[in-house]
Amino acid sequence: MKKLMIGTALSSLMVVAALAQTPSGSSSTSPAASPKPATTSSSSAGAGNFIASQKPDQFVATKFKGTDVVGSDDQKIGTISDILFDKDGKIEAYVVAVGGFLGVGAKEVAMAPSAFQVIKGTQGSSDKLKVATTKDQLKEAQNFERYQPPRPATTGTGGPGGGMGGGGMARPGGAPSTGR
Repeated sequence: MKKLMIGTALSSLMVVAALAQTPSGSSSTSPAASPKPATTSSSSAGAGNFIASQKPDQFVATKFKGTDVVGSDDQKIGTISDILFDKDGKIEAYVVAVGGFLGVGAKEVAMAPSAFQVIKGTQGSSDKLKVATTKDQLKEAQNFERYQPPRPATTGTGGPGGGMGGGGMARPGGAPSTGR
């Protein structure tokens, strides 16, 4: 087992060392290659585009989730509980938890990103999101329903045995099942 683990570790190190020696900005194999735009970076193998750092006007989901939402009267009306993306990664909505106590009993309302305005926090306080609605309007808004995949259809008795009968299992009284 130790030899297997050591062999795996050595193989990983050799792969990392080989990748580190690969040139990352030049494409000497293709003399007719056109220069890449400065905004994106891709390897000569076409591995994809990479973003090197976050800009001041960009948010990451881990920071955004839990952000306070204030209403038109600048009073807190909820927090961001989730972010809804489409299959292409575009943000469709921010889910706001309204009411409740410490998240218990809160109602969730999804709102389009265009409904929010970022309010920069003062020194020592975090950014907030402002919407042009009140807490009462959000409480009256339609609930956000999360997708529930359809459950597979069960056949038979619907019991924990999968509906295939007793098959030799003991009955509640202790007598063995006959399988009928």
